[in-house]
Formats: sequence, structure tokens, C-alpha cells
Amino acid sequence: MTKQERAATEGIEGQATSGEVEAGLGQVLRDAHRAMSRALQSRIALHGVSMGQWFFLRALWEQDGLTQRELSQRVGMMEPTTVTAINSMERRGLVTRVRNPHDRRKVNIFLTPKGKDLRGVLLPCSAEVARAAVAGMPEDQMAQLMAILARIIGNLDSATDPATGLVSPEALED
Repeated sequence: MTKQERAATEGIEGQATSGEVEAGLGQVLRDAHRAMSRALQSRIALHGVSMGQWFFLRALWEQDGLTQRELSQRVGMMEPTTVTAINSMERRGLVTRVRNPHDRRKVNIFLTPKGKDLRGVLLPCSAEVARAAVAGMPEDQMAQLMAILARIIGNLDSATDPATGLVSPEALED
């Protein structure tokens, strides 16, 4: 059993104190995210796509023609990072920039046919990683995990002050 599995199991079985579970939760989530990211990166890199580009491609596959600012917001990246990624994707022929005809200050980003075609290549890579991540996990546990993660996200979203990005002290009271 790995250290992460042991920590998670101890927390579930009540062998760890509340403080230990709270302190370890973020680390276990981070480790799981990093492991999935590494697995995905190794697969998409075979197709010449970086993790940064992956996030932008995903957003554009959902809604093509976003402005640079909208794309930054969707992906959760700073605008200079977005510009760098778009420059790289444009050089590779994955996207094109088009001046917005209604507001000349804005630039919309559109997938090229090559960028659109990557969807059929890269989404199966993502699905493969997801399947590997939950291998051997019964469906009821998977459903419970998804519900718990959704609850964590909801709790943090509702407890976070949008102006400061900080969790409000009231949210810590239960």
C-alpha cells in the first residue's frame, strides 16, 4: 500500500485525527492530480502537445472563437501565459487569430482543421488515463468519490470571497 493510500485509508477508517486528515487531504489531491497530469502529458507529448496547450485546446473544442481574455478565464491562466501558448499553437498551425469584426480591440482564437483533428487523437488519451486511474475501483466507490470531490469543490467555491480569493472564517464553522 502506498503512503497516499495508507493516509487516505487511515482517514476513512477514523484512525487518523481530524487535523491529520485535513492536513493530508490537499496533499493526496495534489499527488493524484500530478500523477494524472504526468500520465496524460506522456501520452499527448507523443502528438507534440504540451499540458499548457492541452488546456487551451480543450476550451476551444468546447467553444471555438473565444477571445484571448475569455480563453484565459476559461483555462484559469494569466493573459501573458495565454499569449505565449497561443503563439506556440499558432506556429504549429493549430489555431489562427482573427480580429473581432465588432470590436477591433479584441482578437478571437479559432482552431484550424489541424487543431480540430487533434480532438479525435487527444481525447482518447485523456480517457485512457482516466480509466487507468480508476482501474479496479467498483462503480459505487467511483460514484461516491465523484460526489465527495464535487462537494469539496462546491464547499470551497461557496466559502471563497471572490474579491480576495480567501476562504471566509465563517465558512470554517460547521
